[in-house]
Amino acid sequence: MTTTPAPPKAPPKPTWDPRKPEPPFPWLRPTIRIRLTLLYGGMFLIAGILLLSIIYLLAAQALHEGSGVDFQVTGSNLELTSATCPQLSGAGNNQELNSMLKECTAVQRQHALDGLLSRSLMALLGLAVIAFAFGYAMAGRVLSPLGRITRTARAVAGSDLSRRIELDGPDDELKELADTFDDMLERLQRAFTAQQRFVGNASHELRTPLAINRTLLEVHLSDPGAPMELQQLGKTLLATNERSEQLVEGLLLLARSDNQIVERKPVDLAEVASQAIDQVRGEAEAKGVEVRGERAAAVVQGNGVLLERIALNLVQNAVRYNVAEDGWVEVVTRVQHGQAVLTVSNTGPVVPAYEVDNLFEPFRRLRTERTGSDKGVGLGLSIARSVARAHGGHIFAEPREGGGLVMRVALPI
Repeated sequence: MTTTPAPPKAPPKPTWDPRKPEPPFPWLRPTIRIRLTLLYGGMFLIAGILLLSIIYLLAAQALHEGSGVDFQVTGSNLELTSATCPQLSGAGNNQELNSMLKECTAVQRQHALDGLLSRSLMALLGLAVIAFAFGYAMAGRVLSPLGRITRTARAVAGSDLSRRIELDGPDDELKELADTFDDMLERLQRAFTAQQRFVGNASHELRTPLAINRTLLEVHLSDPGAPMELQQLGKTLLATNERSEQLVEGLLLLARSDNQIVERKPVDLAEVASQAIDQVRGEAEAKGVEVRGERAAAVVQGNGVLLERIALNLVQNAVRYNVAEDGWVEVVTRVQHGQAVLTVSNTGPVVPAYEVDNLFEPFRRLRTERTGSDKGVGLGLSIARSVARAHGGHIFAEPREGGGLVMRVALPI
């Protein structure tokens, strides 16, 4: 007789919970509310005890002064005299004497009460000053983690995603907020790093086939026996390939400039602007555009290659998107309000103010007359803004009266 094997037992359920374990008594957790309640409640209790003790001592002193009328019996007629009530010696009968005694006692009591009131007010004022100072110090100590969180948030806003709060101390609401903020920064850094890595890898992978295509097209175009149609097609494909190479190079530079500048060296914006002008001078002369402007020394700490790319992009745009006749480009560098400023202004078509912000978006085309050139790929101003941000600066654009734009790059010295 065969026996049926028993079915296998189900695996035991896991008993470990990856989530943060809850404390056995959550109401005993040292939260900010409990700490502030105990702190200010204790301060109020201590201040009340001190004030009560001071008032008790002052009241005892006032009672002693109020009942401290000194009487003396002198002479053979048993006359009643007092140093605090000298008018008693002039009393003619018992009724006048009793009236003088009541008046003297009332005056002495009122004097003691006035002294008690003035001293109590002084004690209250002193305790209030001490309480405010102690409360301000304690509030600053309790809320100091908020300042640390704020400073880290400002550093992160300056494109430094590697910063973390790493708050230590009691497990309260502020530490929970700081830990949550650190987790969010960690996820953001991973996302930005993955995005930059993807752009960089994709751009590198695209450079190789584009280089091969350019070499093959140049070899075919160098053949004198090639038909005219093929030569024209080859020139068109070569121009398209060159534009694609510029696009890939722009993506690489954009991905690189999004990172924080690690190695900084002194760079003179005047020298950078002069180098950019020298590179576009031939194109400016061919288009009949005059390049002018005074360039004063303005030294910043940064990457010279990236800063030169900012100046080159701005000057190239100013030359290419200009008027057909009597056009000019003005390039000025100076130090203003503690910042190094590069200003590039030009003549050109009228640009509406509400469309200026679109110029800094990647691949955003404003209008045909500003993007008619076949030499641009729509990344120049995006790269300029990204490089300026990486250096802790800003770039601004505003329409120029009569046509054209005024571009300003402000970098910290």
